[in-house]
Amino acid sequence: MPNNKVLLVANTDWYLYNFRLSLGKFLRDKGFDVVFVSPDGEYRENIIRNGFQHIKWHLNRKSIFIFSELKSLIELLRIYKSEKPVLVHHFTIKPVLYGSIASRFLKIKATVNSITGLGYIFLSNEWKGKLLRYLVFPIYKFSLSHPNNFIIFENSYDRDVFLKNKFINKERSSIIQGVGVDEDYYGYSPDPKLEVPFVILPARMLYDKGINILVEAAKILKSKIAVRIALVGDVDPGNPSSIDVSTIRKWENDGMVEWWGFQQDMRQIYQNCNIVTLPSFGEGLPTVLIESAASGRPIVATDVAGCRDVVIEGVNGFLVPPNDPEALANVIHTLIKNPDMREEMGLEGRKLVIEKFTSKIVNEKTYQIYWKILNENS
Repeated sequence: MPNNKVLLVANTDWYLYNFRLSLGKFLRDKGFDVVFVSPDGEYRENIIRNGFQHIKWHLNRKSIFIFSELKSLIELLRIYKSEKPVLVHHFTIKPVLYGSIASRFLKIKATVNSITGLGYIFLSNEWKGKLLRYLVFPIYKFSLSHPNNFIIFENSYDRDVFLKNKFINKERSSIIQGVGVDEDYYGYSPDPKLEVPFVILPARMLYDKGINILVEAAKILKSKIAVRIALVGDVDPGNPSSIDVSTIRKWENDGMVEWWGFQQDMRQIYQNCNIVTLPSFGEGLPTVLIESAASGRPIVATDVAGCRDVVIEGVNGFLVPPNDPEALANVIHTLIKNPDMREEMGLEGRKLVIEKFTSKIVNEKTYQIYWKILNENS
């Protein structure tokens, strides 16, 4: 193909490296010239070491000031004008909005947008969240309405929200469940025989992830049974839902949970725990749950979009109502008392991942969308 350049664009190099490096390699093997675009960070060098070009884009995830946002949009326009890609693929909110506008203005042949979850703007009931909805929804309608746009959702609920708000046409959208996992890297291991059962919550430290709900559940659990509970993930100051470090430290000092912060190798952590939980208020399709299932761990999650796509009730885990620490504690307690159930659910979860959620499956589906829109616009 005479022009085979694809730009993968996100709000952090962390996101691109951890969730889209596999796609980049897959596309490279298909003959595409893949370039990553994001703000600079500690993962940029890892991207480059894997043989990809990385272009720095100045973007403040937290800012809502018009001047700085216009600067980010203009810079992205310059990047697209210079690189002349045949296709751009945007991930996370600001890249989706600004990238779609830039692509539309420059008449780029094909634009793909991945909606990786509804996030704070859609989930929050605070005044700031409501204000952002008022400001951002018209931009969604404008930026996603171009006929060269194609939208990928991770679950049907999120697509229904966009359809209800008339952001998109259904014919220009598809569902691809998650980013996929390497089933060999996250290999199966049997339930560890621990003296004190061990539960983890792997996620950024956001209220939207239900971190505080697990802390409340921990109080209930620890009044009944010996259990260790660890929060595995870092704070995210760029997200309005981020929890203060002082709050997490207080929970830790009170003996409710351990806080491990960000961990590079999650494989070891999945292998060394008994149960994985994510009491989130809403997700795209959580990668940590797929990794957990691939590793053979039973899952306790909330019955919300994204989570219910990974957890089959009573088969590879349990679903509980959101914002219900007592229900969360009761289900975790049931799994703690039943090691045979944990083992069986772990095997079923591994089977589900192989059938639906591997990187190979997700990357092939994404490639087929690229092929479709590039050919229809040729």
